[in-house]
Amino acid sequence: MIQHRFFITGHKGFETLLFRELRALFDDETVSLEKRYGGVEIESSLAAAYRICLHSRLANRVFLELSSFRAANETELYQGVAEIDWTRHLGVEQTLAAAATVSRSSLDHSRFVALKVKDAIVDQFRNSCGQRPSVARERPDLQLHIHIHRNQAQLSLDLSGESLHRRGYRQDHTGAPLKEHLAAAMLLQAGWLGNGSQPVRLLDPMCGSGTFAIEAAMIANNLAPGLRRDYFGFKGWRGHQAELWQSCINAAESAVTRSEAIGIFASDYDAVAVKVARQNAQRAGVEAFIEFSHQQVNECRLPEIDRQTLIVTNPPYGKRLQAEQGLEQLYTDLGACVRRHHPARLAIVSANPECMHRLELTRSNRKAIKNGPLDCIVALYDTASNQAEIKSSSMSAADAAEGLPLRNRLLKNSRHLQRWARRNEVFCYRLYDADLPEFAFALDRYQSAIDPETEWFHLQEYQAPASIHPEKVARRIEVARSTVLSLFEIPPERLFCKLRARQRGRSQYQAQAQQRELFQVREGDARLLVNLSDYIDTGLFLDHRITRQRIHHLAHGKTLLNLFCYTGSVSVQAGLGGAKSVLNVDMSSNYLRWAAENHALNQLDDEGRFRFLPADVMQMLEQPAEYDLNETYDLIFLDPPSFSNSSKMSRTLDIQRDHTNLIGAAMRLLKADGLLIFSCNRRGFKLAESVTELFQADDVTGATIPEDFRRKPSIHHCWEIRHRN
Repeated sequence: MIQHRFFITGHKGFETLLFRELRALFDDETVSLEKRYGGVEIESSLAAAYRICLHSRLANRVFLELSSFRAANETELYQGVAEIDWTRHLGVEQTLAAAATVSRSSLDHSRFVALKVKDAIVDQFRNSCGQRPSVARERPDLQLHIHIHRNQAQLSLDLSGESLHRRGYRQDHTGAPLKEHLAAAMLLQAGWLGNGSQPVRLLDPMCGSGTFAIEAAMIANNLAPGLRRDYFGFKGWRGHQAELWQSCINAAESAVTRSEAIGIFASDYDAVAVKVARQNAQRAGVEAFIEFSHQQVNECRLPEIDRQTLIVTNPPYGKRLQAEQGLEQLYTDLGACVRRHHPARLAIVSANPECMHRLELTRSNRKAIKNGPLDCIVALYDTASNQAEIKSSSMSAADAAEGLPLRNRLLKNSRHLQRWARRNEVFCYRLYDADLPEFAFALDRYQSAIDPETEWFHLQEYQAPASIHPEKVARRIEVARSTVLSLFEIPPERLFCKLRARQRGRSQYQAQAQQRELFQVREGDARLLVNLSDYIDTGLFLDHRITRQRIHHLAHGKTLLNLFCYTGSVSVQAGLGGAKSVLNVDMSSNYLRWAAENHALNQLDDEGRFRFLPADVMQMLEQPAEYDLNETYDLIFLDPPSFSNSSKMSRTLDIQRDHTNLIGAAMRLLKADGLLIFSCNRRGFKLAESVTELFQADDVTGATIPEDFRRKPSIHHCWEIRHRN
């Protein structure tokens, strides 16, 4: 039997799952499989490729390698293609198409490469018989693919012809559909009818076109996903073995089962979507196994059972569906739906990770993927377990020896601060701040407000002097990372590492990553959101904890003006303390949205009491009437950045230079018996004498430095400023 080399592609990020699926498919045969970047490489007969096209739920395309050659220029590319006898693969009366991908090669234009492949083939036919095959964009008899990486070309026959995710049943959709092979990957990753698992029921409360429910029914009934496809790339290929293909189809049809005991439920608030989903299920041949209903997520209920329910869904994307209005509430309702069906597991794909904290569930798994052009995450949550399985990194003997002093210091700090934190109900605090000169970083611990057993660690590496060799710096931070993972027994995904370089101007606000995921943490009675991945600062300045507590106690029945409000944590504490009204001012719309979400999280969503004003603070203080600020305030919190040259500001801000004007202008908005709290984290900052001459300014820095920052009391400066009688 002739052996061929095939390359099977799948959805990026699920290569391991694809490898496992293919290995199970050929469990009884001698087939060589090897996982590669972007897919799986197989050496086997043509029958194996037919079975993959027919049975694989996760594969995207099946490539049969025809030739491999060097293609550093146009001539080498043309000659490499022309060396193949193309009459073995198609006739002059047939059609063909070519696609190309290129990376790190001299030939860097994929459309040009595809055109040269086509030219070489049709020229061969024209020279030998005076005629040439035609080019067809849609469903050609022969579909070719060439990949050139580092000037090395691989030319393959695309046996799938078009992506295998196109099963043939989804002729209608309701907008923003999920590709079928991605839906199947999520189902399999979530354990839907996995080996050795007890059968569970499945619910998609936002079913849309019904993809999850249909794929789940096909898995439950062992229905091969390729059975209803009417086109494959090999059907017009001269090497196609029709009898072999028919035998594969017959075997697949004989293997179909009927698992009516498995409960699959699909619902949607849109009656049209439910109708479309039912029609798609009918075309797939699984309508009898799915119970469709028209209901809202917050109304969705199933009968109670003592087995696990798998809830899998693809919520509307704000970007694609223009449905951001109410998107946060949708996630809140979804989380409540999952908890109602306890014990339950949730598998979700989302392009709005900033909303996922509203699920109020503990995440056990997370994967970043692409869904079309959108950056998404696929995440798993499980109500039956409060904590995900811990898989901490093993530590080498060399790392352990070099990190021993650091481990001892972290252990000492942790023992002391854990006791202090428990006594004082502190849930987020600093563990370490460059206590050892050779390990120059800060380490913060954040406890989840949703699951107290879950903790995250935020490591900020301070920029080393230029005199220290970069390799030594990298080595030290790797030892620090390994030590933290080992000591606190946490999986790597719960440790977030960043470089805290000296920040100037706009760079202090620029994102380091784009994960956009928010986590809920507690501070006193407040729930606050932190972003541990994307920015140097997490959205919660831990050193201001005492200041926020003071404002909480002072705010009852009073009005607060929060200038440079950032994420609004001060305002939340004031609101929970009974503030009469709060005005948040910041020029960043992103931070104002974050602040508004913090308020909503704490049921402080009364628009009459809590307002958010996008404005340049310096400009607003100079011309308050233009912003309709015609009142004075009982409390003002002023915590400006040390320096900013943002393009949104009318001029640069240097806090040492400008603080007298800032404070003076803010005091004009303060009531006669009011209090302004001014804070600054600029090292070496000095309060101008003119401020103390005009106002009563009490330095309360020492009283506002919390226990976990006592080792670094210069973290901020703070004054309480009042009008003189």
